Amino acid sequence: MYVCFDLMYSVRLFTIHPQWLVFVVLFLLSDLSFYLFHRTSHGVGWFWSSHYVHHSAKQYNLLVSFRQSWTGQISGQPLFWMWLPFLGFDPSWVYIAYAIGLIYQSWLHTELIGKLHPVFEFIFNTPSHHRVHHGSNMKYLDKNHGGIFIFWDRMFGTFQKEEEKPDYGLTDKKEFNSVTSLMFHGWKDLFTKVYCAKNIFTKLKYLIKPPGWSHDGSSKTVKQMRQVSD
Repeated sequence: MYVCFDLMYSVRLFTIHPQWLVFVVLFLLSDLSFYLFHRTSHGVGWFWSSHYVHHSAKQYNLLVSFRQSWTGQISGQPLFWMWLPFLGFDPSWVYIAYAIGLIYQSWLHTELIGKLHPVFEFIFNTPSHHRVHHGSNMKYLDKNHGGIFIFWDRMFGTFQKEEEKPDYGLTDKKEFNSVTSLMFHGWKDLFTKVYCAKNIFTKLKYLIKPPGWSHDGSSKTVKQMRQVSD
């Protein structure tokens, strides 16, 4: 990822000199980048093929934060932060802001911490908010994509407060026999659909449409499932 940042900085539009106020702005923009990446990972089949690994756990604890795909960095994740060094932010600072965001999110994966002070819950991502994100309940699907700050979800209409206990895991509750099958099942499933599609436009749709999209209605997206349930 840092190599990508350094490359974009070499063709930067401006040179933004590091100082504390600049880092505050960068920190917010980096977290916005995470929100956009995270929301895209749930809304585009290509990115979901990697991200679903993190949502496959049926139990929710701190170990889930380490349940990450082997292919995240090579499937396009750095693209969502590369605009920052291109603008002129120092690559080292961009990487530090990105890393802080990941470290912060580790403590969110627990059922031991209930809801916190309302002011904190309004501004920051918390275990309560993130439990919703990992829930496979219909009302919880594709909600609370924020990294450090939850106000992105409030701003962009993807916030859902925790109500009933989340049912963790994937919607199909698929079992995996090995780590390798877990890591590559999403890609195998995606490319099988692309291969079997009859024309180039349908093949492309499987890559860019939301997870669950199918040309024949054999599977459904979250939006389609909500329409049926309503």
